[in-house]
Amino acid sequence: MWFSLFYQPLVNALIFFYNLMGGNLGWAIIGLTIAIRLLLTPLTLPSLKSAQKLKTLQPELNKLKEKFGGDKQAWAKKQLEFYQQNGVNPAAGCLPQIVQIVILIALFQAFNQVLTSNGNVVENLNKILYAPLRLQADAVINNRFTYLNLTQPDLFNMPAINLFGFTLNKFPGIFLLVSAVTQFISSKLMMPAAAKVKTLAEKTKEQGDDMAAAMQQQMLYLMPVMTLFIGFKFASGLVLYWLTFSLVMLVQQLLINHGQTKKA
Repeated sequence: MWFSLFYQPLVNALIFFYNLMGGNLGWAIIGLTIAIRLLLTPLTLPSLKSAQKLKTLQPELNKLKEKFGGDKQAWAKKQLEFYQQNGVNPAAGCLPQIVQIVILIALFQAFNQVLTSNGNVVENLNKILYAPLRLQADAVINNRFTYLNLTQPDLFNMPAINLFGFTLNKFPGIFLLVSAVTQFISSKLMMPAAAKVKTLAEKTKEQGDDMAAAMQQQMLYLMPVMTLFIGFKFASGLVLYWLTFSLVMLVQQLLINHGQTKKA
């Protein structure tokens, strides 16, 4: 089921874009990513709008928090009423996130298991490609994009240094660093000001408030750190996908933010 629903269609879509883009795997990944992002727009747009609306309404929510935060039951009731009155669904982003993770896993498998450098790339691809997309036996996949070998991590060699007992001799490449920064900016745009949340948590007595503020701070840095981890371990083709996906999402967020600002 996983193979036929996710993995095989994504590999075929990648080769379709590879042929469409003149045999350039990097542009194929970018084209496929934009197509995936556009297909997911009906799922992701409501969650982006909800996140931006919640951020705009945060000052009002903070006032309710200060008033009812000491009474856990009253606060939960008022919070739910507030969300319903303003048409906000805090859980709206769950489904898009799950879908993105599923696609990321399937693409990881595509790069890790098929687009290898062991000389059997075409043979392995033809086993899962639909008949119209199958490659000639002597075909060679062009896995170069700018300075990247898309089947290898985006890392630069550097003189070895010892840091807290670990020897480092690799440095993140340009695509990997830009991807991590983009993730940070996206996370920052989607959440209320962290300082305000922390101040409010200090004013209320509930332990959950402190935990929520701490979790929000952690989430701000979690995705950039995960991006760097993925980039150090896995093919740069996956990083190129993640970077393109994040940039398209960032543009969508900025457009939504601009639209909300004009309405205000």
